[in-house]
Amino acid sequence: MYEITIREDVTLISMHDSPADISTVADVFQKIADAGINVDMISQTPPNGQHSSLSFTVDGDDFGGILRVCAEMREKNPDLKISVSSGNCKISVYDAQMNEESGYAAKVLAAAASVRSDIRMVTTSECDISILVVQADLENAVQAIRSIL
Repeated sequence: MYEITIREDVTLISMHDSPADISTVADVFQKIADAGINVDMISQTPPNGQHSSLSFTVDGDDFGGILRVCAEMREKNPDLKISVSSGNCKISVYDAQMNEESGYAAKVLAAAASVRSDIRMVTTSECDISILVVQADLENAVQAIRSIL
């Protein structure tokens, strides 16, 4: 049986043209940890030459702290393009059967698409699919997901 959980007031941070080496990625998350900020969703694009893009989410309460960390990162790497989007919601669908049955991601994404949800990020694990949507799309997306599962 599936379970849906919702987390509101989520801030999305995206870093574009970031150096693609893992030591830089580790340094980013160390700076965030040193600031006492908990990171939730993480997504990285495959490297394109020497650069990649990295996105992650934090609680909205950490908005000011993450802005300070981003400013430090920009000082170190002025070519880094950082975008910050607050007021998002994370919808997670959990089902222990996901790692044995195909089609969950297709269903969840199709449901969100059917109500034209503005999906900002998708992450998965063996038993969980999480999507980040804008606050305005939360109720419709959850209703649509419930209707197909």
